[in-house]
Amino acid sequence: MSYYAGMLVNGFWFLDFRCCRFDRFLIGGGFRFEGVRVSDQWLQNQFSQAQLRSLKSKFLHLKKENGQVTAVDLPPVLVKLKPFNVIFKEEEIRDILCEPGSDEGNKLDFEGFLRAYMNLQTQAAKKLGNSKNASSFLKATNSTLHTVQNSEKEVYVAHINSYLREDKFLKQFLPIDASTNALFDLVKDGVLLCKLINVAVPNTIDDRAINTKRELNLWERNENHTLCLNSAKAIGCTVVNVGSQDLAEGRPHLVLGLISQIIKIQLLADLNLRKTPQLLELVDEDDDVEELITLSPEKILLKWMNFHLKKAGYTKTVTNFSADIKDGEAYAYLLNVLAPEHSSPGAVVSNDPAERAKLVLEHAERMKCKRYLTPKDILDGSTNLNLAFVAQLFHERNGLSNDSSKSKVCYAEMMNDDEQVSREERCFRLWINSLGISTYINNVFEDLRNGWILLEILDKISPGSVNWRHTTKPPIKMPFRKVENCNQAVRIGKQLKFSLVNVSGIDIVQGNKKLILAFLWQLMRFNMLQLLKHLRSRSHEITDGYIQRWANRKVKSTGRTSQMESFKDKSLSNGIFFLELLTSVEPRVVNWNLVTKGVTDDEKKLNATYIISVARKLGCCIFLLPEDIMEVNQKMMLMLTASIMYFYLQQCDEETESTPSSVAVTPEASPATSFYGDDGAFSGDYFNMSMDDAASDTTCASNLEDTASL
Repeated sequence: MSYYAGMLVNGFWFLDFRCCRFDRFLIGGGFRFEGVRVSDQWLQNQFSQAQLRSLKSKFLHLKKENGQVTAVDLPPVLVKLKPFNVIFKEEEIRDILCEPGSDEGNKLDFEGFLRAYMNLQTQAAKKLGNSKNASSFLKATNSTLHTVQNSEKEVYVAHINSYLREDKFLKQFLPIDASTNALFDLVKDGVLLCKLINVAVPNTIDDRAINTKRELNLWERNENHTLCLNSAKAIGCTVVNVGSQDLAEGRPHLVLGLISQIIKIQLLADLNLRKTPQLLELVDEDDDVEELITLSPEKILLKWMNFHLKKAGYTKTVTNFSADIKDGEAYAYLLNVLAPEHSSPGAVVSNDPAERAKLVLEHAERMKCKRYLTPKDILDGSTNLNLAFVAQLFHERNGLSNDSSKSKVCYAEMMNDDEQVSREERCFRLWINSLGISTYINNVFEDLRNGWILLEILDKISPGSVNWRHTTKPPIKMPFRKVENCNQAVRIGKQLKFSLVNVSGIDIVQGNKKLILAFLWQLMRFNMLQLLKHLRSRSHEITDGYIQRWANRKVKSTGRTSQMESFKDKSLSNGIFFLELLTSVEPRVVNWNLVTKGVTDDEKKLNATYIISVARKLGCCIFLLPEDIMEVNQKMMLMLTASIMYFYLQQCDEETESTPSSVAVTPEASPATSFYGDDGAFSGDYFNMSMDDAASDTTCASNLEDTASL
């Protein structure tokens, strides 16, 4: 049993805990989780904090069910986890973990559980013919973040030095020396990554919300890391299995993996028809223009490259950024057609790949395009660096004509005809990609038409609802198979009581934008309401009205007078209500000296931008834009309010579980521990409104009073 001694100082309890589940330390009058710790340092280093928390949750749940954990208890649990669920059957896992002659009844502690997990990873790698160690296998299968070579580290450091050298705060630390670990020390306060996100997608983070002091305390650092992770999701990064503690420790493979994604988003930002309508030149008259819309930025870049290579007389087709360009020949042809004035004839005729690579980069340097590549990187076929190099070539000189046919120009203009639809598509696309499903989507209206991704989403938010035996996995050639997938998605939606009157699978297959957006909105809303419902101590139905009443009561409890009549209340446009709501759940999170009166459009936008960054800093994973607040988008107002409520109630549940109800604590976490596990729906990693930051000044007891009265 946990016991404690404490005293009241400045309105906060300072407690000395013993035997708690996680190590803790004091921050500004509260407590903060330091993370899950194991005594074996090597074993500790094989996992991120998010992975350790998730596995710890599963271990404790199993121990609670069975009284103890043995090897024979593990197969039914591990077979449900990625990547084991697609590699092993339960019997195979049992054969691996329960070897002949071993005592299957021996009790396992958490370290024993982790070692069994690592053992299974090693066997999985062998089964796949993978010579990498178990740690590399884990990173490759459970996360898009990866181990980065020194050459990539040097390039990313050069990129940071170039783009952030004039930043008022960071210029005192730049340039970074790529030969040292200075980069990993610099990211520990969270400022660098937040600034880099703003370089990739300007105005994603309100600079006023970033804690920028020479010396930040642990609380302020944690706020920056939480803001960084939630903002990274909001621009399309995949940060599953990365938590604020991992960034605070400067874990190299996770830090560099996140940086690589941010830089990639920056470099590929213009590879779409909205920003570069000249891309229509890549489409032949007989081709379907819509096919270009469905392509990922990487594939558009390859299509652009092959378009110019064909004009240059290069007979091969480049299908990747590694093996197909290792000899440098494709680069030689590409640069000669893009910049003939800097032509290097010797690069084309040379038979020595090393010499050709050198000549290619000399040509690129004359074009001011050498930043991301060395001759060795070409010869090694470094995918990330070659992708960055080709993207830089595209930005510097895409070689496309502004003279397109009238019909193509009109088609490109049509893509901008509905800003609201575009914003909703963006919101749902980012939300779907944050769920951790196996398919990354680039365009909601095109990528969902085969029904497969909709089924993946449904399986995440309502586990077991999809009958996978009656589905067809892409690529799908037969149109009726797509309809079957979509019909099952609609059928499940109706079972979940979605409003889908007169909607059928064929509507989705045909790309009906209005119906697809309506379906996705109901999926997002259902997911959020389920997250709220499944918090401990809240078994009654969560409705839109319930969320509204909670928000009004919280604001009123602070003595303020703002009220929300509904989620389409036009008074919300000035942002004051949401700033007061954020203050009511964490008084320290809003700096009221930065808040405007919200009278003019400019003042409203300043407030709206600040609200979004403050909410993310608090721990809310949200995908709305400042315009959604200014225009009072009813759907986005509901999601913003619900996410703030989720943070607050989830925090109070942690307090109840870990401390006396009258004490406020500050949990510091990697992405929130999942409710149902890797194969379940209501995981903190899937709709991660995690509790990475603040401690509420309001006790859990008062919170229960709040909700009970609604």
